[in-house]
Parts: sequence; C-alpha cells; structure tokens
Amino acid sequence: MEKNKIDFFIAQFGNKFPPEKLLYIQEQLAKIDDSKYSLICSLDYKEPSTLLIISILVGALGIDRFLLDDVTMGILKLLTCGGIGIWTIIDWFTVTQRTREYNFKKLSHCLQ
Repeated sequence: MEKNKIDFFIAQFGNKFPPEKLLYIQEQLAKIDDSKYSLICSLDYKEPSTLLIISILVGALGIDRFLLDDVTMGILKLLTCGGIGIWTIIDWFTVTQRTREYNFKKLSHCLQ
C-alpha cells in the first residue's frame, strides 16, 4: 500500500488503536495491496471516548460490554447491577483500553 494512504489511515484512526500497536499496524498495512484500503477504512471502529461516556452513564446495565461484543459479561453485569457498582467503577478505568484492543482485533482479522 502507498505510504500516503498508510499515513492518512494512522492520522484518521490512530487514536482508536493501542499506541503500542501502531507500528505493527503500519507494517501490516504496507504489506497489503490497495484493494483492501477501502475495506479497512469502512470498518466500524468504536470510539474509546464514546464508550467511556456510555460506561459512566449506563455502565451498570452492561451496555458498554454489549457494544464490545462481550455478551456474556454484559448479561452478568446487567443481572448484578454492575457487580453491585464495583464492576462498573473498574470498567470506567479499563473501557478505553478494551475498546482499542477490540478495534485492533477487528483490523487484524481484516488484514489476514
């Protein structure tokens, strides 16, 4: 893939991936052909800050877990009212990193 397309992708979506994985993403993008570029740009990447807001507002209902395709934990969180609030507070501190990892897995799956 062309260098300017890789740079544009990183500039546009870089905040949605773990910072330590950006170099790996650049290397993998350089290996693929240009035909996959529109596909990887059209993937529905979750916004970490949006998931944090959702987790703060309705985290006790497990909505943040459902949005990250973690249905089992979402149901458990819903049934226990966020683990009596403790689980909800823990998720406030971890939801942005989990969102970035979720986006990275989605991109990695597409690059294979």
